[in-house]
Amino acid sequence: MKVQKVFSIFLFILSTMSSTLAQDYSAYKKERFVKGQDTLPYRILLPKNYDATKKYPMILFLHGSGERGSDNELQLTHGADLFLKPEVQAQFPAIVVFPQCKENRSWNNTAYNIAYGKRVFNYPAVVKPNVHQELLESLIDNLKSEYPIDAQRLYIGGLSMGGMGTFEAVLRNPDLFAAAFAICGGANPRISETLSNTPFWIFHGEQDNVVPIQGSRKIYEALKEKNADVKFTAYPGVEHDSWTNAFAEPELLPWLFSKSR
Repeated sequence: MKVQKVFSIFLFILSTMSSTLAQDYSAYKKERFVKGQDTLPYRILLPKNYDATKKYPMILFLHGSGERGSDNELQLTHGADLFLKPEVQAQFPAIVVFPQCKENRSWNNTAYNIAYGKRVFNYPAVVKPNVHQELLESLIDNLKSEYPIDAQRLYIGGLSMGGMGTFEAVLRNPDLFAAAFAICGGANPRISETLSNTPFWIFHGEQDNVVPIQGSRKIYEALKEKNADVKFTAYPGVEHDSWTNAFAEPELLPWLFSKSR
């Protein structure tokens, strides 16, 4: 009996610790944007002490392929906790939006094939139809009509599939975003001219075997040739989860919020 009682107490303590350590995302309000026959779930976080008479910057974050679906929850897996930190909310008040891409769809039109056991990505060089990019654009317009958003301080970022989608969103809207950051993504160097007026910070793990670093490195080099405002951070020994390093960068948010149109 004593052993069983001790074990029960241990399980109770463990479950209590787990619930305490779990991040509470309820501050991100659940919403759904509907356009015609299409629906885009999204979560929106308003600044602490939100004041509708003030203008706020807006950050749009695009998740990776593993967070696709319609539950309006999985997209908060990576990055959402950063904007809940009290020090971030105090120093960088902003409207933060995490949309969710439908299963079997994508934020980008990138395709890939397998060569010698490795993925080779074919990044698009021109704008192509993409339902979810079109939904994003309509969502942004809708949010600008509902909230006091500073149109000169719209930011976008994403990881993996969302990193590629970040490049595509700027390609489609070259005069919309004040700055962008792309984590473990990639883009076709031929689109650098169109991207060159938007400041970019690109992140990638050097040992990424899911999305090879070459896609990020090539677009960075092409942007540098255009004298663009671009930064590139490569993490030695890091694989695909370079978002952990990127979100821990102390200068990411100061850099992002320093940009305006």
